[in-house]
Parts: sequence; C-alpha cells; structure tokens
Amino acid sequence: MSTREKSQGDVRRRDFLKLFGAAGAAASTLPLGGSASADEMVAATAGKPLHHVTDVTKSYAGDSGYEFFNVNESAFVEAAVDTLIPSDSTGPGAKELGVAIYIDRQMAGGYGKGDRLYLEGPFGEGTPEQGYQLPTTPSELIRAGIADFSAYVQKNHNSTFDGLSEKDRAAIMTELDGKKVELPTVPTATFFGLLLQLTIEGYFADPMYGGNKDRAAWKMIGFPGADAMYMDKIEPFRNKAYTADPKGIQDLI
Repeated sequence: MSTREKSQGDVRRRDFLKLFGAAGAAASTLPLGGSASADEMVAATAGKPLHHVTDVTKSYAGDSGYEFFNVNESAFVEAAVDTLIPSDSTGPGAKELGVAIYIDRQMAGGYGKGDRLYLEGPFGEGTPEQGYQLPTTPSELIRAGIADFSAYVQKNHNSTFDGLSEKDRAAIMTELDGKKVELPTVPTATFFGLLLQLTIEGYFADPMYGGNKDRAAWKMIGFPGADAMYMDKIEPFRNKAYTADPKGIQDLI
C-alpha cells in the first residue's frame, strides 16, 4: 500500500469515527434506563447513530469478566469488534477499548432481555421504518446470530472466526454486511446491523458502561466528555485555546 493510499484510508476511518462519534458520544454520557425502542434495533442498517444502554449500578471499567457470553461467544465478539474497528494510525481498536465487555453488559441487562421492547407480534417482514419485527429479544438475536455465523465459518473455512487471519475475518465480515451469507435462524441484515451498532456505541460510550477504556475514543475525536460546566474556565482561558482530558460520569461524582 502506498503512502498516499494509507493516508486516504486513515482519513476515511477518521471521518467515519467522527461521523458516528461526534453525535453519539454526547448521548452516550447519559445513563438512559431500561432498553431501546424498536426503531433503534434496525437503525444500524440505515447508518443512524442511536443510543441505548441498560441500567448501571456499578462501573464496569477495567472489568474483563463476561456475564452473558460464554467462552466461544466472547472469543467471537472480541474478534468481531476488532474487525469492525481495528487499531491503526488514527486511533485504538474496539477490542483494546473493551467494546466486547460493553456488548456483554448490554446483553446481560434490561436492553438485552427486551424489557421495554414490544414482542407480541405479528411478526411479518416489514420495512426499516417499521422497526424491529422479530419475536426474539436482542440477546437471543445476538446469541443465535453468533451460532449461525460461527457454523458458516466452520463449514466454509474449517475454523472459528477468531482463528482466522485479520484479512480473512475482514473478508467474511464484508460478506455478512453484503448479505452474501444466509443465516438460517436470524435475518442477516438485522444481526449484522445490531452487532455494528453495539460496536460503535461501546467505542464511544462513557467508560462506566464497559467500553471506551481510558476515554481513548473521546480523546481521539476531541470530545470533552460529561463535563458540561465551563463557567470557571471562561476568564482563565479567554482568547486562549482550551484543552483538557475528557471526563466520564464517574469522574464528576
């Protein structure tokens, strides 16, 4: 890859992260109780940055224990988020920022259990504007999708997804995104859309929810975090550049 191509790739990634991060990071500092609306489930396939987090009673920052995923599932999720947002010269990757833990906490909590999701049917195939059209909860969808996709990889590549090379993982994930992989028990687009949306959320969420370790994603895009009071900074920094490390919710408690 030439220097110019590498530079253009970095710019594209930076623009992508700013697109989702600038709007999503501000929302992700707010602890919204319960679960997402049905519209949020399919929004990922339309590229709309929406937010949902479960109730949080303690910090998960630095906690590497999985509450929902088993060993095989957690290995898949770690490889998947690393493939969707890899580490490069622009910034850190999703795996190293703990995004897999964020997703695990969402699936273990009220959002994953569908606490505020309408699941009574009918379950006909609808348009993206009609929202989530499945009888399964988000956690059931993710678990079934992982099983389906893992079986596909095993059959066609004789390997687990996390056992593949970075190049092969990216190629297969691209096939999933392009609906070239037919999953037997869950809609391919819905599964991939939810996985991508959760990855983006975890990358930019407040660290107390498990991802965005050390507020690294906020630092990368210049987002100040949850500290929204700047009255005491006006005079000291009048006509001067104001720079400061971003703060999470727990930094202000």
